[in-house]
Amino acid sequence: MIRCLTLVVFVSFASNALAADRPQLAPAEPAGMRSLFNGKDLTGWDGDPRLWSAKNGAIHGETTTENPAKGNTFIIWKDGVTKDFELRISFRCTAANNSGIQYRSKHITRGKVRNKWVVRGYQHEIRNQVKLPSVAGFIYDEGGRRGRMCLVGEKAVWGEDGKKKVTGTLIDQEGFQNLFKLDDWNDVVIIAKGSHIQHYLNNRLILDCTDNDSKLALRKGILAFQLHAGKPMWVDFKDIRIKEKK
Repeated sequence: MIRCLTLVVFVSFASNALAADRPQLAPAEPAGMRSLFNGKDLTGWDGDPRLWSAKNGAIHGETTTENPAKGNTFIIWKDGVTKDFELRISFRCTAANNSGIQYRSKHITRGKVRNKWVVRGYQHEIRNQVKLPSVAGFIYDEGGRRGRMCLVGEKAVWGEDGKKKVTGTLIDQEGFQNLFKLDDWNDVVIIAKGSHIQHYLNNRLILDCTDNDSKLALRKGILAFQLHAGKPMWVDFKDIRIKEKK
């Protein structure tokens, strides 16, 4: 009986270990998602007209040496907010700089702001790189105090005391390098409900974050896309759709 019980425990442990190593896939796309971009013009969006346009069926942001961004600047979705939601989107960008998808964020219009489209809050990082940790998908606290809140590959919890604890690993360097499509379109799924946030890339879960920080956690705010100050760059976003969760 003892031998039998030991075998059952061992098999159960081994099974759980295998399950933890197995990639976690994105859920099937739910019915009734709302399209946020008509593919033709920037109706419903507000950004610096020098830098943002509708091009080839995508929202296109671009800076040049002659036409730079004056500080980080964003194009903001005007027709709603993100609270508990599922967002699906495809992006591509150059490797010269980085971009981001802001959600549950705030449009900052007062104080010392460098342009009319300053946004702060949760950001899904956008980069055209494959070497961890500076890759697409991590959560950055844009304009906040927590910096890189949750890295790609991490399952992490921010406690009420403002301290972060990493509880698991979802993907490693080799896995990410095989997953990401350099110089091409990549598909993102962001699911947020209450304190729980998940980022999927090309159908695989790459980040799982629970934000219970009693002072800094965000539960509701705007959606926006970033053009980063600095080196000339471009970024495209297409197939942008969202569904509120209840």
